[in-house]
Amino acid sequence: MRGKMMRGLAVAAMSLLTCLVAAPPAPAAPEPKAPPEFVALRDVDPTIVQEIRYLTPHNFTGAPVDGYRQPMCILTRDAAVALHKAQLSFLRQGYTLKVYDCYRPQRAVDNFVRWAEDLSDLRMKAEFYPRVEKDRLFADGYIAAKSGHSRGSTVDLTLVRLPALPTRPYHPGEPLKPCYGPKADRFPDNSLDMGTGFDCFDTLAHTLDPRIAGKQKANRMLLLHGLQRAGFKNLPEEWWHYTFQPETFPDTYFNFPIWRRSLQCPVG
Repeated sequence: MRGKMMRGLAVAAMSLLTCLVAAPPAPAAPEPKAPPEFVALRDVDPTIVQEIRYLTPHNFTGAPVDGYRQPMCILTRDAAVALHKAQLSFLRQGYTLKVYDCYRPQRAVDNFVRWAEDLSDLRMKAEFYPRVEKDRLFADGYIAAKSGHSRGSTVDLTLVRLPALPTRPYHPGEPLKPCYGPKADRFPDNSLDMGTGFDCFDTLAHTLDPRIAGKQKANRMLLLHGLQRAGFKNLPEEWWHYTFQPETFPDTYFNFPIWRRSLQCPVG
């Protein structure tokens, strides 16, 4: 009897070992890498201010966005060099560029889509889309399943007068103020007054909206003309949104995460 039990235990042990050998745990899939045409903006121009909003909860979703792992701007080299050219011109005039978002992985865009489909999540409505119902965000073009940012030559940015003072951090749960209000009433930002805050889902954010006049219009035109001379084209619906042309990857949407490890030749 004892011999049969020992043989049974041995057979069971061998069967378990065979299963473990035959079906090893699958290794974690490696993260995709950026092609060599992508660079960190800071390696091309360290003077451009970076305030990467989607790494923080101060954005229209109210939470850090998928794919943002370090506070850094990644762009195609052509776009980064063109932005450096524009920056040199603005520096001579007493301003610096400040980027809010650059390359955006497809996983981040998917995050936006999931958020937009959740009509119960209205935590940031009072600041970013106070005059738009959330069920209209797709139809009105504020959210889409694809973004030019994922091709690597598009950037969201503004201008800051030098010396650039820091913008205070956002504290989750603090009272929200409409992005289209007077500058003194909006969330504080060290940038020039462009008439609305960044990522304001409102027609007032259209670059040439006729309600924008005086200094606000002059500031938008300063940004527009400086970037146009460097080869960027503005998206008319968003004063902050520019794409360098011709795009290095006009038809490719990338999904590598935003951190140094994604770059082929990381520096620093």
